[in-house]
Amino acid sequence: MNLQQIKDLDSAHFLGVFGERCPVCFTRGEGCTLYDQDGKAYTDLFAGIAVNALGYNHPAVTDAIVAQAKTGVLHTSNLYYVAPQAELAALLCKHTFADRVFFSNSGAEANEGAMKLARKYFYKQGSGRYKIISADHSFHGRTIATVAATGHDYYQAPYRPLLPQGLTQVPYNDIDALKAAVDEETAAILLEPMQGEGGVTPADPDYLKAVRALCDEQGILLIFDEVQTGVCRTGSLYCCEQYGVTPDIMTSAKGLGCGFPIGAILATEKVASAIAVGDHGSTFGGNTLACAVSLSVMRYMIDNDYSAVAKTKGEYLMGKLRAVKSDKIVDVRGMGMLIGIQLADACAAGALSRKLLGMGFVAGTAAGNVLRLAPPLVISEKEMDAFVEALETALADM
Repeated sequence: MNLQQIKDLDSAHFLGVFGERCPVCFTRGEGCTLYDQDGKAYTDLFAGIAVNALGYNHPAVTDAIVAQAKTGVLHTSNLYYVAPQAELAALLCKHTFADRVFFSNSGAEANEGAMKLARKYFYKQGSGRYKIISADHSFHGRTIATVAATGHDYYQAPYRPLLPQGLTQVPYNDIDALKAAVDEETAAILLEPMQGEGGVTPADPDYLKAVRALCDEQGILLIFDEVQTGVCRTGSLYCCEQYGVTPDIMTSAKGLGCGFPIGAILATEKVASAIAVGDHGSTFGGNTLACAVSLSVMRYMIDNDYSAVAKTKGEYLMGKLRAVKSDKIVDVRGMGMLIGIQLADACAAGALSRKLLGMGFVAGTAAGNVLRLAPPLVISEKEMDAFVEALETALADM
């Protein structure tokens, strides 16, 4: 099929939640290069929204998929033991604060499960605590519960009254606002260590430390949403490590499967012990194929210290971007290989990303007129240099 035929089928039959998509259909990939249905090559600096951390057709991903598929066992259900599930849980516990892990199919499911776990923790204690506080401009998913936790009116407005009750937002990086919102019914505080969708905004180090102290003082659970910032993306295995702040519960997804859908809830034994048999579950979550792929990916990235790779390459790319002479760039910020280019109001991020796409470079956007970059961690300096050169040209033409 050509692109127009694909667009016609999509328009006629797919639920129109994505509207008019970017005018391209990628059909294959290698490294950091994607190819469309006509064979045109594109350098990817978005990695499927921070998902494809190892790029395309990487042996750690492809070989694991093929090897597991050849066994004929892709899924057996969680009624039975799943070897790669057990191994992956052990690996994540070894390299994080966590004592227990539960696998889901997505980041939204992981976040909803984390909120569910927090409420169950206090229910088991006989406490009436149920409220969860998150941040303005946050993004935690698109289920009915994670929409209620997402700090954007645009996402919430069509679904009010929001479910579940007890989810509120306060300004990000504002400890006084958070303290004012806490009461005796507060169960948990849910934060991204760096907001991705909200504009690629890192948390202030003192803020996260103060949040941890507040939680300890008030007996509140701290949940970190590391769906976008985790798995080496920001220069450490999980972003919170760079802040020296440990949560009680953490969620992960995106890079965890490097393109294969999988999410995870990680928790301390103290919190996880609140869950009893039957309190939570999933048909597909933690299936054999997903866990086999994630286990291969995580072993490869940990063994090859991709946290250091992301840190070094991120410093290189941010240095190049900050050297760009353009009054259309207001700020360049981020951590590791999650970078936001804040643009002047006169230069629309969406229009710039489409212009770059036409030039053969894939970039994303975030709230607040930000061009968002989350390249595969295997990207080369030559590819980054070519992107910066294209960006300079595109900005001059805007």
